[in-house]
Amino acid sequence: MIPNKGASINIKNKRAEHDYLLLDKYTAGIVLTGTEIKSIRQGKASLVDTYCYVINGEVWLKNMYVAQYKQGSYNNHIERRDRKLLLTKKEIRKIQQTVKSPGFSIIPVLIFIDEKGLAKVDIHIARGKREYDKRETLKEKEDRRAIDRQFKKDF
Repeated sequence: MIPNKGASINIKNKRAEHDYLLLDKYTAGIVLTGTEIKSIRQGKASLVDTYCYVINGEVWLKNMYVAQYKQGSYNNHIERRDRKLLLTKKEIRKIQQTVKSPGFSIIPVLIFIDEKGLAKVDIHIARGKREYDKRETLKEKEDRRAIDRQFKKDF
């Protein structure tokens, strides 16, 4: 039996949509140690300042924070180590071709536990936004909120 299988763990990179224009989406598995998956199942992870890179035909997750597991003793993991992502060769080749172009990055957006109890990460091919793009996005968000408030008020 997998503990917390029914609990929904969704760890989001909240700055990703603000700082980047998200394009292609891929879902990848993560190679983790025992104490890392236990910490993630408790929701003790963060995607702040995290990015991915491709090296030797493998995709790696850099700078993801996973808190040490309290009952981990000497078997505990390093909190910010590089973690390998599991993707098909075809997906890796496509990502590598896209990222070769200047201005594109691989950004992790969401860590979640799937129905089998495995940790997965949603990564996006992204292009950085400029300052005026960020202001326009915030304005659109405010407009949507105002419309929703007006709609709720009317009904």
